[in-house]
Amino acid sequence: MAEFRVAAVFSSNMVLQREKNVKIFGEGADGQFVRVSFRDQQAEARVQDGRWCAVLAPMRAGGGDVMTVSCKEREIVFSNVAVGEVWLAGGQSNMEFELQNCTGGKEALAGDKNPGVRFYYTQKNAYMDEHFYEAERRSGWSEFNSESAKCWSAVGYFFARRIAAELGVTVGIIGCNWGGTSASAWVDRETLCRDRELRSYVEDYEAATAGKTEEEQIREYREYEEYDAEWNRRAAVCYAENPSISWEEVQSRCGANRWPGPMGCINPFRPAGLYECMLKRVMPYTLRGFLYYQGESDDHKPLLYDRLLSELIMKWRRDWEDYSLPFLMVQLPMHRYEADPDFRHWCLIREAQMKVFQTVKNTGLAVILDCGEFNEHPKDKLPVGERLALQAMWLVYRTRSESEVFGPVFRSAVPRGDSVELHFDHAAGGVEIRGGGSGFEVAGEDGIFYPAAVRIAENGNLLVAAGEVPKPRCVRYCWTNYGPVNYFGKNGLPMAPFRTGSEKAADAGAAAQGSAPRQVMEL
Repeated sequence: MAEFRVAAVFSSNMVLQREKNVKIFGEGADGQFVRVSFRDQQAEARVQDGRWCAVLAPMRAGGGDVMTVSCKEREIVFSNVAVGEVWLAGGQSNMEFELQNCTGGKEALAGDKNPGVRFYYTQKNAYMDEHFYEAERRSGWSEFNSESAKCWSAVGYFFARRIAAELGVTVGIIGCNWGGTSASAWVDRETLCRDRELRSYVEDYEAATAGKTEEEQIREYREYEEYDAEWNRRAAVCYAENPSISWEEVQSRCGANRWPGPMGCINPFRPAGLYECMLKRVMPYTLRGFLYYQGESDDHKPLLYDRLLSELIMKWRRDWEDYSLPFLMVQLPMHRYEADPDFRHWCLIREAQMKVFQTVKNTGLAVILDCGEFNEHPKDKLPVGERLALQAMWLVYRTRSESEVFGPVFRSAVPRGDSVELHFDHAAGGVEIRGGGSGFEVAGEDGIFYPAAVRIAENGNLLVAAGEVPKPRCVRYCWTNYGPVNYFGKNGLPMAPFRTGSEKAADAGAAAQGSAPRQVMEL
């Protein structure tokens, strides 16, 4: 007989979503009845197919409440329950990046007092065995203090802190992220297989595991984990001795780095793996919406990313049974490691993110082009969280206008003889230029780009031109993995990267070979 349980995402100190029906759910034996008592409400559910779900009516914000969940003679009590705003923070390492390690993080941990933020971290375990369930049962919500918040998502924390201050309610963040993961890890297998091209993620996995039993896959990955742990210990010594040591020298001294390990049934980077082992463990916890910072690990298939991301949004909304749930994305910043060529594939990911924002309803896009770093993992997460909060204030809470939360966004281009006039949305106050170098490039009919000079026209629009291009046909801005960011709105937010053409199929091969995709689309 199945044991009566409340899902692990429910615990003392949890935050429930205000002003919406709230689902409380778990497992049990078929036919049994579960009763939930909270504030002045009583909700009841019958266990069917091993699952139960009780629904509480919408509630006002508040805190310090007690919830009782009972089944037959067993009773579970959760204390210090708050009702406020709840967001799920998904993605890879830039969302995972811990508060204790980010720029200003230690100061926030030491200095923030009663920020009104609570956190639940979905356990990072990619294989559902007994250890998985045991660790999950030990998980729970935590309130903010200098120790408990060290490992919280820095982006999630700074977002929540700003929202809590803005609205005067407790904000809960459900961390559901894993560094280095493709978006394909966060959707189900059926979603991937349904699309002819997205199916390639599954086909790659099947090719890598062909002929291997589950036991062989597990053994291979456990051996890799031992090797990787020892490799990281040796590498840490290298970096301690010489922080500027090159990646090639580290591998020369420590051996080849084998990350992400052999593909298989317990590798966290497998398609649909973390959807099953993380996301499904917290759905359908009642939320206000999703925060999502990811895309870096799909740069090997950049032309598929808009479809993959759109499918992910649709799948998550379907799972939460709310097709209008807000989905706030972070557009990738400038970033490149010194040893890597500029493949310009991050440009395609940024373009895909903008396309999804412009075509999928109830989405937001935090433009953080200026928040990247060269040869370092980006650490400045405060502006990222703050800009996500601005998106929420505009799209969800309606306390800001659209023009307040975006810098200039490209709208149209008009040829003007030897130059091109560019028109932008959200630039009514004009464009602010910081630093040297424009970041703009123009090309003629041959598709060869040259750096462009920029001047501001009397009407406030930008005019771009290059002496090498007497009749410019194409324009692009910040079309690089990493480079200077010099154009901002008067509100201090950066201009979003863009180009005036759309992607050609041949660009995929060019990006994979390390050359810049050839732009031939005309104005």
